[in-house]
Amino acid sequence: MTTNGQSTSSEFREAVVSDHDTLKYHLLGPSLTKAGQDTVDQQKVSEIIYNASKGSKYFNNEEYKDKNLTQKIEKILARKRQLERVDLASDLRRADEYIAELELSRDLSQTVVHIDCDAFYAAVEELDRPELKHVPMAVGKGVLTTCNYHARKFGCRSGMAGFVAMKLCPDLICLPLNFEKYTAKAQEVREILVEYDPRFESASIDEAYLNITQYCEEKHMDPEDAVSQLRDEVAERTKITISAGIAANAKIAKIASNRNKPNGQFKVANDRTTILAFMRDLPTRKVNGVGRVFERELDAVGVKTCGDLYSQRAYLSKLFGEKAFQFLMQCHLGLGRTKVQPAEEYERKSVGTESTFHDMSDKTELREKLRWIAEELEKDLTRTQFKGRTLVLKVKLHTYEVLTRQVVPPKAVRTADDLYTYSLPMLAKHEKEIPGMKLRLMGLRCTHLVSTKKSGIDFFGMRQPSAVDGEPSLINTKVDNDGEWEIWPEAEFEEAARQERQDEMNELEQLSQEQDMNGSEPLTAEEQLEEANRRHKHGREILPNPDPTYRGPNSSVGFQKPATNHVAPAKEEPFWPCPICARPQSTNDKDFNDHIDFCLSKQTIKEAARDTSPSPPALEKPVLDGRGKENGHSSGNGRGRPKGKRKSEAVGERGNKRLFFGVQGA
Repeated sequence: MTTNGQSTSSEFREAVVSDHDTLKYHLLGPSLTKAGQDTVDQQKVSEIIYNASKGSKYFNNEEYKDKNLTQKIEKILARKRQLERVDLASDLRRADEYIAELELSRDLSQTVVHIDCDAFYAAVEELDRPELKHVPMAVGKGVLTTCNYHARKFGCRSGMAGFVAMKLCPDLICLPLNFEKYTAKAQEVREILVEYDPRFESASIDEAYLNITQYCEEKHMDPEDAVSQLRDEVAERTKITISAGIAANAKIAKIASNRNKPNGQFKVANDRTTILAFMRDLPTRKVNGVGRVFERELDAVGVKTCGDLYSQRAYLSKLFGEKAFQFLMQCHLGLGRTKVQPAEEYERKSVGTESTFHDMSDKTELREKLRWIAEELEKDLTRTQFKGRTLVLKVKLHTYEVLTRQVVPPKAVRTADDLYTYSLPMLAKHEKEIPGMKLRLMGLRCTHLVSTKKSGIDFFGMRQPSAVDGEPSLINTKVDNDGEWEIWPEAEFEEAARQERQDEMNELEQLSQEQDMNGSEPLTAEEQLEEANRRHKHGREILPNPDPTYRGPNSSVGFQKPATNHVAPAKEEPFWPCPICARPQSTNDKDFNDHIDFCLSKQTIKEAARDTSPSPPALEKPVLDGRGKENGHSSGNGRGRPKGKRKSEAVGERGNKRLFFGVQGA
């Protein structure tokens, strides 16, 4: 099962570890496992990156992180040596029990597909410039975002500084990013995917998950034939190619889609024996959610492949925590989620924005930058319809050190004024603690989100409480259709791996800027900053899946708005609450005044009816004894309630009034 690329990577990793030169392996970046690297001498690439970046702030920061990781691993190994001297029979038994529980949850009834567009940005650019198909080319100048397969043969790949790539391949052609072009092409692909699974899940602009179980049943097709047909349709209609992985769950499908790139597909049969064999020899780094740091930690304790996890099962929770243990055991067994749903239906954990810039220390400029970020975050919060209970400020010093602070405002925040007001003291505190502070990145993020979507009208015409008016409630974790929790810890690890890649891109951008100042990079520093910030922002907007029932002017599936194929959700009509009945009413002045007149007239009628009605008979006032109890009618509990009545049924009890409908005794 081991490919040339896997063995090359593994051999190089062992070589650098034996030489205690882990930094060189680390500098290879997060995209080492990208397809097209099989014949590349990674040791040579590592030397070039090492020498090209040596002496830079980026290099110093990577060296610092590598030393810290080495110290962390030494502690992990010391902890393992301690554990080896104690009886771990109970931990072993618990691990085996968990594995048995996982086996009972194995679902082999579904067919999940992961599709990944081949060198997407580069492929889109090659449509406009066909001559680039036959030469090494990449998209992105400061940092490469995508390389075609000719460039990958030289060791170039996404997440690599442009000037380093030029050292690997002097003839490399680098094009600037054109996000509008890529988004339009991605939507063409999405319009085909929706025909196979209307509830497909966009994982990024160029990859998606589909559950084609129902499609195959309805069309009486084998999954491999269906996917082959899908790939042919995409190639014919969009002129780009995609690769696909077919498996029983999303985790294996993601891994399998990288096996036969470009323009290929790979299926792992829905069979337990086949799945276990597939995972046994799989390097841990091939699993989505295992990044460079986690890979090295696992490697240190003797785990190089997913098959190695079983022998270490008694130690994993003690060394890496319970969530990591669960995640790794699911990797060993080849288990993952089978549920696929549109990306917009997932619970959102946070909303944030950040910006990179040249070293900045002037307090006025820093406050202007903070204000701009607050305004950008307000736009994102308004678009996603959230407020935040917690506000987080992230800054990166000119030394690459990242610092974060958070505050819990007295109310959920959304407006730029509030975001700026509550984040400014955090920035001022950083300035006080770090004299002469220089920043190169700043960001704001809202967590513990509260929805600002207006709720509907209840049975009585009263507006139900929402985050807009009253005390908002936090978003709950989702459950499946049967009310059962569907917990897959891989989501947390996948997010951590994504963040690791994003941080790497940010740091490489700074490295490119340093080189630009030395005159070796043709892209100006301002252009690099603009490219970096646009790339960071791009793809964060979640578009709803195309509507397969809609046919546009060209008989294509999609949205009715031709520019982006996206129609914004209908805006909810604003309303004013009536001061008399409190029910929501139209904001039209005439309609609102007419309603108030109607309510006032009803009130007048009620008062007139009350004035002309006979007075109700006076209730007999109970005689109380000296202890305040009704004479001769002990309540039995000494609290003045009628006997047999619960607290919530006591007449007139504050805060516990109830409405009853129907005939008493019915």
